[in-house]
Amino acid sequence: MRTRRTLLAAVALTALGALTACGTGDPATEIKPDGKPGRGVNLGPDQNRIRTGKADAVAAKVPEAVRARGTLVIGVSAGGQPPLNFYATDDKTLIGVETDLATLVADTLGLKPDFQAVSWENLFVGLDSGKFDAVFSNVTVTEERKDKYDFATYRRDDLAFEAKKGSGWTVKGPADVAGKKIAVGSGTNQEKILVDWSAENEKAGRPGVEIVYFQNPTDYYLALQSGRIDAYLGPNPSVAHHVAAAGQTEVAGTFSGAGAGLQGKIAATTKKGSGLVEAYAAALDHVIANGSYAKVLERWGLSSEAVTKSEINPPGLPRTTN
Repeated sequence: MRTRRTLLAAVALTALGALTACGTGDPATEIKPDGKPGRGVNLGPDQNRIRTGKADAVAAKVPEAVRARGTLVIGVSAGGQPPLNFYATDDKTLIGVETDLATLVADTLGLKPDFQAVSWENLFVGLDSGKFDAVFSNVTVTEERKDKYDFATYRRDDLAFEAKKGSGWTVKGPADVAGKKIAVGSGTNQEKILVDWSAENEKAGRPGVEIVYFQNPTDYYLALQSGRIDAYLGPNPSVAHHVAAAGQTEVAGTFSGAGAGLQGKIAATTKKGSGLVEAYAAALDHVIANGSYAKVLERWGLSSEAVTKSEINPPGLPRTTN
């Protein structure tokens, strides 16, 4: 799971750096992640984030100890994952869609967000120890994780095929990748999906998929531009952001990160029994209803991953067997 989330970080951050260095040099006047002209995403430390007010009825669901403290301690993975969590142009302010959504939840609960950036593994260590009240860091709901944590969903977990711009290629299922050369991260959910699709093609008498692996993130994009691969399959947020930022590739198709038959979900994560998950779900429903949630997703080019309601502990990715 960690590999899948971090694979494109270096490339996407490089693309973002190129944007801030061109044109006016003002990060707030560059293109939007969806490629539309006009004022775009502010990559500077002064974020002018989309905010919302406290909802008393929702805030009342927060345990008294947290209310008395007045802060919501939120774990996020260390920067470098545009457009999820990454550092602004000052190299110290955390920004991104996860940070923005967590801020909306804290606002609704009448609490001040206290973001603490740590490595992926330490997000869960922080939850286990009680250091974090929540983690907003592209965490997918899984059946195994539900043994220890509670979840309130806020985004779809989608994967995307990225192809060279103008390819005219659309991926709707296994038949569309038959005989294609596709790069993927080793040990990821998307690798398993691609392996399964290849086997399905071969069973149906079609050519399998030639799956390619590279050592460095930039190699995927160099291979795409040179025509050495037909596509890269990765996490939709990073792919969508890179497509808009670099302008040389396009999304050829999106699919659930959970595979066929189940829509993967990204969720606010808290220690099981913390008493906070109901408050998170209610806060997310509140910002979905008042429109601030949609504005945040639109700002980061992720409207396609919107949900209409926050679910508490929905069906997650199946348990792995050894």
